[in-house]
Amino acid sequence: MQYDSLNSFLRTGAKALAQGPVALIFAEDDVEVDGTIQHHLNLGFKSLVVFMPQEFSLEPALADRIHRVTLTCAPRTAVFETINKVMKAAPDVWMYYCYNTEYLFFPFCETRTIGELLAFHSEERRNSMLCHVVDLYADDLTAAPNGVAPDRALLDKTGYYARTRHDTDGHPLERQLDMSGGLRWRFEDQIPYERRRIDRIAIFKTQPGLELRPDHTFNEPEYNTYSCPWHHNLTAAICSFRAAKALKINAGSNSNIQCFRWSNSTPFQWSSRQLLDLGLIETGQWF
Repeated sequence: MQYDSLNSFLRTGAKALAQGPVALIFAEDDVEVDGTIQHHLNLGFKSLVVFMPQEFSLEPALADRIHRVTLTCAPRTAVFETINKVMKAAPDVWMYYCYNTEYLFFPFCETRTIGELLAFHSEERRNSMLCHVVDLYADDLTAAPNGVAPDRALLDKTGYYARTRHDTDGHPLERQLDMSGGLRWRFEDQIPYERRRIDRIAIFKTQPGLELRPDHTFNEPEYNTYSCPWHHNLTAAICSFRAAKALKINAGSNSNIQCFRWSNSTPFQWSSRQLLDLGLIETGQWF
């Protein structure tokens, strides 16, 4: 199905939001849009809603399996405004959001669906799931000058850090962490401070009054926690070329970066096992 605007989708696309989990994918540019869609179709989402400009092309076989909504994902606040409008239209539904060149991985995702994951997570009385945005980058920027190379992707195997999050008065927030690492840490002088965190509550269950803020956190504090008080919970990862792409597209940083590879780079295996071994996702009590 294709819709010429967000308002048109919200008026006539109720079926796409009737049953979760629903994936919301935002195409900021035309890089790897097909690959991003195909990856998330393979995870078992009930619906994929893809927001993209009219002029972006899409493989016909994929177009028949998604709901395409015409939208320009700029300025960046447009994405958050869109998600909040969709949430308001579909309460009590599991949702996930990402951008093109991003790929969701969760424990055992090769053999278990996103629906199975969230059924278990719901039984643990959790309405949100912490995701770590793991930066991917091309091994050779001469061959892939935009930093995107799915068939030759690298990631950092070390260099990830967690800091306790504080409120505006400086008090620690319970079970909330600010995560850093990857390209955003190694090239932090090229990235605005507010864009350096790699934690994102990208999987959540909608409810009345819930709002997503531009820093990828919610107005409901419990949604921003990494686990419940009594034991550890599942976490997921969004493996993303987005930072690499931004660093190479931006004129201010492009000329300063000739290579993303360093001594702690390792080939990305496109598997949840690798992410589990590196400690970038956790199973919690899910075996």
